[in-house]
Amino acid sequence: MRGKWLLRVGVALLAHPSLWLTALVQAHRLAGKHWWLRPPFLPLPDPALMALRSVTQYGDAAQLPSTEDVVTWLRWTRSFSRVTT
Repeated sequence: MRGKWLLRVGVALLAHPSLWLTALVQAHRLAGKHWWLRPPFLPLPDPALMALRSVTQYGDAAQLPSTEDVVTWLRWTRSFSRVTT
C-alpha cells in the first residue's frame, strides 16, 4: 500500500517540477534518524509521525494523504519558506 502511494505521489510530482527541490528538502527534514541503515534505505518519514499527521488531518491513522494534499502542502511549504527567508 505505502509503495503504491509513494509511486502515485512521485507521478503527481512529475507534473510540478517547481516542487521537486521542496519535496527533497521536506523528505530530508521528515526522514527518521539513520534512515540509511534500515530498509528500504529511503528518507521516509517516521511511521509514528505519519500516523499522528493522518489522525489530525483525516481522523484515521491508516489514511494516507491524497496526492492533491501532498502537492498542496508542498506548495504551502515552498511559499512559507520564501516568506520567512
